[in-house]
Amino acid sequence: MILEALGSVLLGLALSWAAVRRLPDRLPAPRVVFATGTLGALFGAYLTHMAVGPGNLLGTLLGAVFVGAVTLSLLIRPTTRRLRRSAAV
Repeated sequence: MILEALGSVLLGLALSWAAVRRLPDRLPAPRVVFATGTLGALFGAYLTHMAVGPGNLLGTLLGAVFVGAVTLSLLIRPTTRRLRRSAAV
């Protein structure tokens, strides 16, 4: 369980780092991104561990990556350019 928690924290930090480097203008402050990625990955590891049971390290870490990526995707803001639709029908 300790390796799952440590591994999920490291994977969450790696996902957060990649998101901050790839989309710096569309994310909030890096502190928020790193906290969200880490906590999302920890929650994903916990959720997957409870679903598949102990002894499945790879599955638990895979679940941590998926949930961490989903929580990070919720932080992405839309671009500044938006399409405008005309009101005339």
